[in-house]
Formats: sequence, C-alpha cells, structure tokens
Amino acid sequence: MVSRVATVAFEGIEARPVDVQVQVASGLVAFVLVGLPDKAVAESRERVRAALTASGLALPAKRIVVNLAPADLPKEGSHYDLPIALGVMAAIGAIPPDALDGYCVLGELALDGSLSPVAGVLPAAISAQGRSLGLICPRASGAEAAWAGDAIDILAPQNLIQLANHFKGTQVLRRPEPAIRTADGVLRDLGDIKGQESAKRALEIAAAGGHHLLMAGPPGAGKSMLAARLPSILPPLEPRELLEVSMVHSIAGLLGDGALTDRRPFRAPHHSASMAALTGGGLHAKPGEVSLSHRGVLFLDELPEFSAQALDSLRQPIETGEVVVSRANHRATYPARFQLVAAMNPCRCGRALEAGYACKRAPNEKCMAQYVGRLSGPLIDRFDLLIEVSAVDLNDLLLPPPKERSADVGKRVARARAIQQSRFETLGAPDIRTNAAAPAALVEEIARPDAEGAALLRQAAEKLKLSARAFHRILKVGRTLADLDGEEHVSRRHLAEAVAMRARALEAV
Repeated sequence: MVSRVATVAFEGIEARPVDVQVQVASGLVAFVLVGLPDKAVAESRERVRAALTASGLALPAKRIVVNLAPADLPKEGSHYDLPIALGVMAAIGAIPPDALDGYCVLGELALDGSLSPVAGVLPAAISAQGRSLGLICPRASGAEAAWAGDAIDILAPQNLIQLANHFKGTQVLRRPEPAIRTADGVLRDLGDIKGQESAKRALEIAAAGGHHLLMAGPPGAGKSMLAARLPSILPPLEPRELLEVSMVHSIAGLLGDGALTDRRPFRAPHHSASMAALTGGGLHAKPGEVSLSHRGVLFLDELPEFSAQALDSLRQPIETGEVVVSRANHRATYPARFQLVAAMNPCRCGRALEAGYACKRAPNEKCMAQYVGRLSGPLIDRFDLLIEVSAVDLNDLLLPPPKERSADVGKRVARARAIQQSRFETLGAPDIRTNAAAPAALVEEIARPDAEGAALLRQAAEKLKLSARAFHRILKVGRTLADLDGEEHVSRRHLAEAVAMRARALEAV
C-alpha cells in the first residue's frame, strides 16, 4: 500500500507542489528516502523514527520507502518531517488513509513528537488555497498561515498526538487566528533634528515619491540620523503590500510567532556586506537585503566603503524591481522594489569641504575624486535625489526643538501618495504605487512640462550632461513636488527645485 501526502518545495517565494509517497512493504528492514533530498531532509528519518516512538507508535520491521516527487526537483529544509511522518502513520493504519486528502502539510518534528515552526508557511498557505487544499502546520506557525484567508481550512497542532486524535474524532483543533505583531520600539522622530531644513525637505520628497536618495556631507552632519527617521514619515503597508513583504520574510524565517506587522522594512547592512548578502544567494539561494527591504527602505551608510561588486549588483534590481538569484542547482526570483537611501563623506577624512583645510595626503580635489571614484557613474545616475548635507551650525544646536514632528510630515507624505495611487489606477496601472516606480513613457505623460519648464530642462541637460535616465528622474521628482503642493500640472518651479537638488550634489560628488 502507498500513502500520499501533499507538501511543497520553495523556489524563491513560489511554493511548488511536492507529493510525498510512502510505501511499507515486506523485505529487508530499512528506511529509504529518495527524490533528491538534501542533508536536512535525509536526517528526517531519525527525527520521524524518534517522534513516532515518543507518540506511542513503533515503526514496523519492514522496508519503508519514501519518495519525494517530482524526483528531479531538489528538496531542502526540515518542513518535510511532518508529511513523511503522517505518510508513514497512514501507511501503517495509525490514522485513517483518507484523513490527509485535501491537505497540504509542512512542519518540523522534535524528538518528543512536538512540532517546531518552519520557514515559508505563508507562501505555502497561499499556494494551498490556490489548489483548493487545506493546510496542516505547527501551532507556532498557525497565526502566519491564517493570513492566507478565511476560506482555507487550517490545522495547527502542537504535536503528533493532537493531530492523530483530531483525525480519530476524539479532539477538535481550533482554527488559528491571524496575529498582528507589536512594532518593535518607538520610531525616531524628525523633531529630534535641529537645523538641516533643506535635508529634511529632501527626505520628505523622497518619502512622498519613493525616490532613491544620496546624501553627501562631512561626518557628524546628521546623515545617518536623517535616514533613521525616514520610517517615521512613511505610510504603513497596504494589505497587498503586507502580504508581499511577509512572504519574503517568511521564506527567510524572520516572522516571529507567525505575527505580521504593517511597518515598512528598514534594512541597514554593514558596509562589509558581500554581493550575495545584498542581492541574495548562498547555498540555497536565500533572499538578500534588497528583497528583505521590499516595499521599504534599504539604507547604505558609508556608501564608498562597500565593495564595488556589491554596489554594482544593485543596479539591475533598482531598475526592474526584482532580483534573480541563479546558482548551480537553484534559480529563484525575489521581489526587490525597495527605496535606496545612502550616505557618504566627501572624502576619506571627511574634511575636504572645510574652509581653509588642506589634506596632507593630496590636494582636496584629488582626495575627493579618489574617494568618490569608488562609486560607478551608472550607480550614481540611478539616484533621484542627490543632496549635500552641510555641517550643523552651533547656533542651530542651541535652539529649542522644532515644532514640526514626523506626524506632521507623514500626513503630507500620505496625501501625496494617495494622489499618486489614484492617478496610476485611473491610467490603468494599479501595480505602480509611487512616481519613482513609473516607467519612462508614463512619466512623460504625467509630468509633461510647460514651455518654461521645457526650456529649463534643456539648459540643465546641457550644463549637467544629463543622461536620459537622469532626465526622467528629474521629471519624477518634479511630479512628486507638484503632488506635495496638490497641483495637477508640473510647473517650472517644481522642475527648478528638482534640478537644484541634483546639481548641488553633483558638484560635491
């Protein structure tokens, strides 16, 4: 007799169906596992054997063969423990043979028969719902699975005995409820920053339009402080965005207790991060920082200190909004629609722009050129806003805290984003949420300048040697400035501010 249990294998955030086939037959006593299992799956034999023994079941003295089909698809992870154990239980008659019909199963077994949480429950639940199946998962992952919708049948036992009793009708398992995770800590407020009014203005524009922002300035000017306060003015995740972000975090195993949060991700990797750490990879092609910051912010402090290979690997995800991780045995596609915010000093010592300062290593201009030369031109070209953050004046530090707080700026940002969302839905592009994500053809339609604005752009293009990409990014920023002002058309004033934010920083970098 062969029993079958449905489970999944993960390719990126996609859950591919896997059929666990268990045969118990006469022959040499053995427990054979086939179907391209990795080390974690192969070790499930011992976990299954110990868990069944702890639950009061003993494996028969027969030949047990477990096949994970399709056999040419690599299987990895510990979530195959539970489907293998249930397949064995069905094959030896410990549970009704048809009890598992209509369920997708995943979970890790402990030696005492209890179930441990696993990564990827949310994508598995969404996949099961699309296949008209229910889901069986560990108790600790039940709240995560419940976000797939009310229509899916979910069983979330704490151990094998509870699940067996449920199938026998002696115990009823209650359906888990979706859980909301309390945000970790209080967001830092813009009101903490004294002075830097132009930098705060740039931060508001970046938040309103989802624009990539590069801040250049001396050490201690407040660049990192500004970036750390960007999440406080960003609107919360919408329901669809919440599921997108949570699916990536579920695959990465970052959802604590299966609870989700509507706070946008903010990732700040150290400058020693490798290319694989940023874009994803490793032995099992796991998501990297660009995917973990999907629909949120990726902050790179000390930008020139990152390796050139790691930085240039960001260029394609910035344009496409996704990253393809290819390895010898794996190929995974992850979403990567993130907002890049970066900070850098003008040179290694950071004092090249100080009046009267002479660098001992080289002339100031040469020292700056060598430091900025670590960044490729195509990467700099992909920033929408490039601003110079000057040192804070001592008189500003002695002033009382500013009256405008993050909540006040956040209201303007939310209003501007609502205008953008409504506009793109009207134009038949509901997947586009911000001006920064709009393609060039659409930008030219929604941000068409008037005669005065067009003349200004011609002058800027000649003076700054703008590429076509930089030209469209100026149009995007101008469109965002008009949205912040609540105006339908992009005026010369909006384009002048967009050009000025790019021109001043280009002189610094």
